[in-house]
Amino acid sequence: MKRLTKTIATLVAAVMMLLTFAPEANAAGPVRFGLRAGATISSMKFNESAFSSSNRMGYSFGPTVMFNLPIVGIGLDASLLFTRRTASVTYTDPEDPTDYSKENIGRSYIEIPVNMRWNIGLPLVGKFITPFLLTGPDFSFLVSQKNVKNAWNNRKFDFAWNFGFGVRLINRLDLQAAYALGINNSASGDASLYGPVSVSSKNRGWNVGLTWLF
Repeated sequence: MKRLTKTIATLVAAVMMLLTFAPEANAAGPVRFGLRAGATISSMKFNESAFSSSNRMGYSFGPTVMFNLPIVGIGLDASLLFTRRTASVTYTDPEDPTDYSKENIGRSYIEIPVNMRWNIGLPLVGKFITPFLLTGPDFSFLVSQKNVKNAWNNRKFDFAWNFGFGVRLINRLDLQAAYALGINNSASGDASLYGPVSVSSKNRGWNVGLTWLF
């Protein structure tokens, strides 16, 4: 709990600094700052068919910085987010389908997505609406407890790759959706419960949200 409180305090301090320096940065060059918030729709992809996961909703929020590159229509954005991911995991005994157990898993991360963006310019309405595509790496660092009720051992670091799309309205508001494809294992089953079978999972899911740019 103390770690979570310290993490939230750090994000609040970062937001206050962003609000302080955003006007100067915008005046100086092709850099924009903003605040991002959204919902996460997460699941866990297992290497064993006896395990399955259903989607659960979480949330994310934090500051964002965007860079417009000299190449027309190309840019970068990076965010520092506090992200809460939840999933409902079910284990079904392969020898007895009526024997199953369910566990709700919640994990908190400091998430740093870094995306390349392609802004698709539209004639006539480009100042009011601009579609875009994005892709890039996503780095997440676990800040909640590492183990979940002696059932799952969560890894401290999670790496994914984002694929997304969105639209910018009135040059201020970004609405976007991105799918995070987990690359490394984010959790593993406790051997004392699941025996010699090596059970592991990857994070998968959507992040849907909005960003207000200053």
